[in-house]
Amino acid sequence: MRVVIAEDSVLLRVGVTRLLADEDIETVAAVDDGDGLLRAVSEHRPDLAIVDVRMPPTFTDEGLRAALRAREEVPGLPVLVLSQYVEERYAVELLAGGAGGVGYLLKERVADVAEFVDAVHRVAGGGTCIDQEVIAQLMARGRRNPIDLLTPREREVLGLMAQGLSNVAIARSLTVSDGAVEKHVGNIFSKLGLEPSSEEHRRVRAVLTFLDRG
Repeated sequence: MRVVIAEDSVLLRVGVTRLLADEDIETVAAVDDGDGLLRAVSEHRPDLAIVDVRMPPTFTDEGLRAALRAREEVPGLPVLVLSQYVEERYAVELLAGGAGGVGYLLKERVADVAEFVDAVHRVAGGGTCIDQEVIAQLMARGRRNPIDLLTPREREVLGLMAQGLSNVAIARSLTVSDGAVEKHVGNIFSKLGLEPSSEEHRRVRAVLTFLDRG
């Protein structure tokens, strides 16, 4: 796998590069701003871009904007965004196109190597991965339609879907059968009014509905 990293912190940039190298993942470019990300993506056409939300010059959302532009210029480019804090709207913006290959993680997750590497592979493979803290904050909110149509177990399944877990992984997490999870997922799609299409597309749209409900 070939990766581009956009992160203004030298320490984190070098740390992630070394961590990925230990997993036989090649960092083809490591840059410190949005313009550098766009140039690197154009030149290298990586399998994944790992991008900090806040970068120079204003340290607001330059990284996110550059990541969204990169996905426009290289359709289907998988992007894993790292953020210092939970900012739900960024996760929503990433998923707004309805396509997979996007992730949003807190930077502290990098310290859990297994979790971080799993997210890298999941997003590079076209899946989604939303930080569990984002999920927890959304679960704590008052619920509005159409999410309030879901049962507590269905909301739990949808929350795990948002983290990027497959049906098999959800079944293991909840200690239920694969068939039970498939039934819950089918009910979620039906209650959210998601018409039959590709499985991955419907999962992304369900997660987007979940993230955008507040």
